Amino acid sequence: MVGLYCGDSRLQQEALDRVSAWKSRFGPKMPLAVDCTAELIRCKVLDSSGRLRSHELILSYGLALVRFVNLITERKQKMVSIPLRQLAIEVDIPIWVVDLRHELTHGKLPRLALCRKGCDVVLDWLRKTYWSRQLGNNLCEESEEEDEEEEQEVMEANTELDSDTWE
Repeated sequence: MVGLYCGDSRLQQEALDRVSAWKSRFGPKMPLAVDCTAELIRCKVLDSSGRLRSHELILSYGLALVRFVNLITERKQKMVSIPLRQLAIEVDIPIWVVDLRHELTHGKLPRLALCRKGCDVVLDWLRKTYWSRQLGNNLCEESEEEDEEEEQEVMEANTELDSDTWE
């Protein structure tokens, strides 16, 4: 989490590489919040690299945002179809993010600035809703070895969690 949210693109890339390794080990057991966070951070890293044009960035951010809204709200869908706006309210996702997802999916592509803002809002939501719960109050300083052990334990615990737990 610290690496993903640090703002330093080099450290973020290292964290993304670590998430990729976790994903290769845990596959479908990878928590959706981790996967979504990594995809959104990957967009920010690509954006800061200057290698992609505006249109390519919109598509990259757009895909990550659409996947986030779809995956998060999909878990709340029951046998009866519930409108995305209602589901967003239930999980405290801003309605305009759902509207942005709708535009990305069905309408005209939005401006890059709006995609960036959507990414920031969603990353903040993920940090508050998922990551802070994983960390709890364990923000004390520890040795690197303890950090690695704890990181492994958290990852193992996450794979055992029911996918609805963090919602």
